[in-house]
Amino acid sequence: MAQRNAAELLAGAAVLAVAIGFLGYAVVNTGRIETGGYTLHAKFGAIDGLSIGSDVRMAGVKVGSVTAARLDPQSYQAVVSFTLAPDIKLPRDSSAIVTSDGLLGGKYLGVEPGGDSQMIAPGGEVTITQSSISIEQLLGKFIFSMGNLQGGQKPADAKPGDAKPADAKPAPGLKP
Repeated sequence: MAQRNAAELLAGAAVLAVAIGFLGYAVVNTGRIETGGYTLHAKFGAIDGLSIGSDVRMAGVKVGSVTAARLDPQSYQAVVSFTLAPDIKLPRDSSAIVTSDGLLGGKYLGVEPGGDSQMIAPGGEVTITQSSISIEQLLGKFIFSMGNLQGGQKPADAKPGDAKPADAKPAPGLKP
């Protein structure tokens, strides 16, 4: 019985030591950002879900990381700073988009190279950008528009004189 207790105690201690090792590794490496390469900046209307450490991808391949995000007090736009691998040079007419890995995936910064012969210098800015698209807002608009159509109402963006649905009936007391 004493041998069994000693074996269980040793196994428990080994598991505890491994767990402490993993915890220590996680604490030391959390928030660490790869700073290899050079830094560029881009301004967006919204960067919902994009965070420091998010990937920067080109053609689906990770080529850098987001290093900072702040609000420009003059334009009220989000200014994103990111690094690119030193061997990746971006033409001046390149674009950046905040996009996601799918419906439930995390956000990342997608970079699409342009065709200009001049390159963006380190510390420069990508000027062609597309903000994050909010899935929640799109679903809300879709549900609202479907409710209006099923209720026989015109969509909110309909203009006077637009055709009514075929099954719409005039209000009581009004002539069609």
